[in-house]
Amino acid sequence: MEAADQLFYEQGFESTSFAHIADAVGISRGNFYYHFKSKDDILEAVIALRAERTQAMLDRWEDEGCTPEGRIRCFIHILIANRAKIMQHGCPLGTLSSELVKLDHLLQSQANALFTLFRIWLKRQFIALGRKKDADALAMHLLARSQGVATLASAFHDPAFIKREVDQMTQWLAAISAAPH
Repeated sequence: MEAADQLFYEQGFESTSFAHIADAVGISRGNFYYHFKSKDDILEAVIALRAERTQAMLDRWEDEGCTPEGRIRCFIHILIANRAKIMQHGCPLGTLSSELVKLDHLLQSQANALFTLFRIWLKRQFIALGRKKDADALAMHLLARSQGVATLASAFHDPAFIKREVDQMTQWLAAISAAPH
């Protein structure tokens, strides 16, 4: 699953074959077929792995960020922490979701559910900030902005762009946090 996850991210789901994954882990294709009957079975396992990792990261941010603003800042700063990968391949969730939509793939809703994890988590943070009425809109705005930054960072390979955008999102968050509700 780890190898498939990496290859789907770097090469795309459609461009990655059973042979690519089997070669990456050093097993025969026959042995590989024993564990996964289809490429969709692998994709489903990769999506489950990403969901597990995303939830673990959100839980870690809950522990690390002592305030809702601090927890949201953790989300924003993931762009900095992962900037090299993002510039090379884009956002792992965004690229997979976009590809599956283009393919009209059966599992696109499962991939999109990864964004829902972030949306619900961010919404809870904005509610905790006292922004109950517009919490979902703020969560969606931040998700959209982070996806836009990841897409443009990948297109332009500009780490300074990511830094500027993260700084602006952090300033926006401070203003949202300080604004009367």
